[in-house]
Amino acid sequence: MASRKTFYIETFGCQMNVHDSEKVIGTLEHHGYARVETEEAADLILYNTCSIRDKAEQKVFHRLNDYKSLYRQGKRFGVLGCVAQQEGERIFERAPFVSLVSGSASYRKLPEMLVQIEQGATRVTGLDDRQTEETFETEFTARSNPHRGYITIIEGCDKFCAYCVVPYTRGKERSRRSQSVLDEAQRMADSGFTEIQLLGQNVNSYRDPDGRRTFAELLAAVGVVPGIRRVRFTTSHPRDFTRDIVQAIDAVPALCDHVHLPVQSGSSKVLRLMQREYTREQYLERIGWIREAKRTISLTTDIIAGFPGETAQDFEETMDLLDQVQYDGVFAFKYSPRPNTPALSMADSIPEEEKSKRLQVLLDRQREIQRVNYEKHLGEVLEAMVEGVNPARAQIVGRTSQNKTLNFTTGQPIAPAPGSYLPVRVTKTFPNSLVGEALA
Repeated sequence: MASRKTFYIETFGCQMNVHDSEKVIGTLEHHGYARVETEEAADLILYNTCSIRDKAEQKVFHRLNDYKSLYRQGKRFGVLGCVAQQEGERIFERAPFVSLVSGSASYRKLPEMLVQIEQGATRVTGLDDRQTEETFETEFTARSNPHRGYITIIEGCDKFCAYCVVPYTRGKERSRRSQSVLDEAQRMADSGFTEIQLLGQNVNSYRDPDGRRTFAELLAAVGVVPGIRRVRFTTSHPRDFTRDIVQAIDAVPALCDHVHLPVQSGSSKVLRLMQREYTREQYLERIGWIREAKRTISLTTDIIAGFPGETAQDFEETMDLLDQVQYDGVFAFKYSPRPNTPALSMADSIPEEEKSKRLQVLLDRQREIQRVNYEKHLGEVLEAMVEGVNPARAQIVGRTSQNKTLNFTTGQPIAPAPGSYLPVRVTKTFPNSLVGEALA
């Protein structure tokens, strides 16, 4: 393996995992590995895993099983990320051909772990420390998009929601120094990036170790870095969502007019069972702050259907919340039990068929809400950041400040460059996207 040193990496899960993979890729390339596009072409095959939902975890083991025959050709496998941290050395028992198991806090040690594999070691682990702040300071990051980039500002979670495995895989909350965040934002701007997304399992739970800036103040500071045109953040926890975040969005034009605020349920009873640390009324209070902003802020959320103990009335309260808030997007899923979580001890008495029914009812209602919401943009002129081209439809693919897809034409023979910004008039709408024509 040492003579070729090629690797393949596949990423499962959230934007945090995508950014973690950028760190892994950059580290490997710096140490002489070349990235390839298929498992068959690689000497080292890595899967950066997610364990938030049951299917995501199963998908990783299915993928390992699909390609285990490559082990006999001398290829080596590694499992990274949340499933690695959750399952630990049990992965070696379930997939004996895996040589490396590493959680996200140990990526800085990848070079030395790979040396062990190159020297013939068959079971190498990096599962030691989920409290370190060194995970933020990654010297080598291979950013996949030259115009939009991620900065992790907080790792881990202290909330211990009843259904969630993150505290057990990512560890306790630890925040990055605000000056370190701003230094990286400036480096990115100097390298040509114009959009930055601040990341954290609970991004607005950020606490500056130096005590210099609140989360809202850090948002505002990143938003005035010269060269940065857009700043996003995800994912927020309602308990720690404060009014000054909305005030910062109003005050700093570069802060995007979009907030993702997961509610999970519209029933205070179910929220209490979920250990979410807020009530329906407190959540709606935060929605009120957002609706009072000077500019229109798009709202999206996460919802779990069929959590243990959710009655038909509880579900109706969630449906009522949809009607009241009028989200622009909802990520909705059926409840699935996760290892180590408190919900495992609850009686999961809701049949899968009923969970599926509730989920479909919710998605159908939300689609109609989005159809109406997106129609409101008809005739508006919105700024779109160019992401690429859809040749099948001869359209430019763009994204608005509200994080909505805006596909458009320009009337020009040459497509605008990715990363450029254009004013576009909306001429047609769908429940999940907008269509328009760029202005001259």
